[in-house]
Amino acid sequence: MNQSLESEGFVLLPGFMPEALLERVRRRVDELYAEEGDQAGTEFRLEPGTRRLANLGAKDPVFVELAANATILTLVRQVLGERFKVSSMNARSANPQSNSHQPLHVDQGLLPDERGNSVCNVVWMLDDFTAENGALRVVPGTHKSGLNPVVALADPAAAHPDEVLVTGQAGSAVVMNAHLWHGGTANRTNAHRRAVHSFYCRWDKPQQQYQKRLLPQAVIARLTPEQRTLLAIDDPLNDELSTASPNMSGFLR
Repeated sequence: MNQSLESEGFVLLPGFMPEALLERVRRRVDELYAEEGDQAGTEFRLEPGTRRLANLGAKDPVFVELAANATILTLVRQVLGERFKVSSMNARSANPQSNSHQPLHVDQGLLPDERGNSVCNVVWMLDDFTAENGALRVVPGTHKSGLNPVVALADPAAAHPDEVLVTGQAGSAVVMNAHLWHGGTANRTNAHRRAVHSFYCRWDKPQQQYQKRLLPQAVIARLTPEQRTLLAIDDPLNDELSTASPNMSGFLR
């Protein structure tokens, strides 16, 4: 068991991505931003001061490879238990000299329930995360509070006395219990701060982005059996959950 993930609610994996993989992901993300232009991220949500991409599993196999990484899945399993699935795959880039400072939040506004934790997020750093360029801030241990900071705090956008910045070099990854209070900070530099997010939910929750509907058949045909399971392509319960519930667009970094 990873003790940091258990007690603090997150774990930083420095230099986790091999250089060739990092460059491949960077290149594809930049290509997608260029191709989609002003429409980038519109099939999910837009956020002032940022560029976003959504539904990445449909756009390149490399994003499914990231989400299916065995080491990452072991850590996600620690948070969510044996049965879970990819909920969405997105990208977020904090614009240069922007005020894209997020309030502290829990993903999708969800709190642990009688079955335990229900959401887990992985942030893949495509650029260095620094104190100046929009790094993730977290309040360690709050994944066990049972509280939503949007409700519990007078001003969720304000600095919290116990918050810490999660900084690291490009190629690092952060696995986070998404019930942890967290948010992106403002980018005060002259360069973009890019990241990819693979977001997971427990088996009995609807996917944030219903993969079976969003992935083209040609993409689904290329998936391995393990990837099909992870994306819940053949899960009747997931079909029921996802068709009964609209996709949710709550904060994700």
